Amino acid sequence: MITRREVTRAAALTALSYSRILGANDRIGLGTIGIGVRGTYVMSLFQKNQDVEVRALCDVYGVRLDAALQRAPGAKTFNDHRELLQRKEVDAVLIAAPDHWHKDIAIDSMNAGKDVYSEKPMCRLREEAPMMLRAARVTGRVCQIGLQQRSGQPYLEAREQYVASGLIGKISHIDAVWHESVPTRPMSNEPVEKPANLDWIRFLGPVRYREWTPAQYFHFRSFLDFNGGKMTDYGHHWMDVVHMFMGERAPHAVVFAGGLFYDRHDGRTAPDTVNALFEYDGFTVLFQSNAYGAGAPEYGMTFYGEQGKLWVNRNRYEFTPRGKGAQPVVKKFPGDITADHVRNFLDCCKSRARPNADRSEERRVGKECRSR
Repeated sequence: MITRREVTRAAALTALSYSRILGANDRIGLGTIGIGVRGTYVMSLFQKNQDVEVRALCDVYGVRLDAALQRAPGAKTFNDHRELLQRKEVDAVLIAAPDHWHKDIAIDSMNAGKDVYSEKPMCRLREEAPMMLRAARVTGRVCQIGLQQRSGQPYLEAREQYVASGLIGKISHIDAVWHESVPTRPMSNEPVEKPANLDWIRFLGPVRYREWTPAQYFHFRSFLDFNGGKMTDYGHHWMDVVHMFMGERAPHAVVFAGGLFYDRHDGRTAPDTVNALFEYDGFTVLFQSNAYGAGAPEYGMTFYGEQGKLWVNRNRYEFTPRGKGAQPVVKKFPGDITADHVRNFLDCCKSRARPNADRSEERRVGKECRSR
């Protein structure tokens, strides 16, 4: 619970932030923390906006810092995110570090007066979510989670035209699907020797110590010490869409079935087969992310209503009305909706409005994705 003293402090901090609000033509100084494949890509989307300048970079691996400097010449480089946060020229941060670091980096960033765009999931452990939400509210910082469906036109339009309008009728079930292929070989154990310019201790951070293990660094999503597996990777996206379309509420029952069925004896701990059934008041949701050799359906979500069926993913939606021989309404959307999500965050940095994927909604979704 946030106290009255904290609310007063938040008001003071917000007033202070208003005194330095960026004007419409001012540039936002960005610091990128975590510069792997995803971090580099999302940073490039930030850079497509003329009111953004990348001023600082942070990563535990020197090779990645060197590569990022080619994309952001002149940026300061750091191994420790706390040093980056001391830079006054940094107004906002993009957090694309592994999941086990999200909570600490986000809270440190907000306490340092930086607005935060953090890749999903919000956090790795359920108990971390209230701490992050508290920090956002107490400091008055803008905090956007990388759940880009919240800003994506396919989802916004489909929701308004078919769900909010009532055209689909009562929805009784939702299928949320995002499958992968079967892993064909074990993960690599190279390089055997840790690179001299990779800070393994810093990478481990809050998790228990272990000796250098290449797969755990290069494929951290396959290990539950660093990530929640497919449930918090793909599941976090799709369960958030459930809340976006059906309203913010918690399920009253969850059943999980799955496991590591294609064990390549390479140490991975995250299940490759994930089936989770969520029961809400009035409807159910089946999330599936399994490993298939062939025949997997296209990723997306299907809403089954009494007057029709709505299927949607990031580039298309299809609505099929009830009735024999009914033809679906299909609409396609080119491009990557992440760019729209980035733009929403930047606009909120200037207006101080809450962004589309504010932490209060993501706290609920994160709890569900870890409830199994």
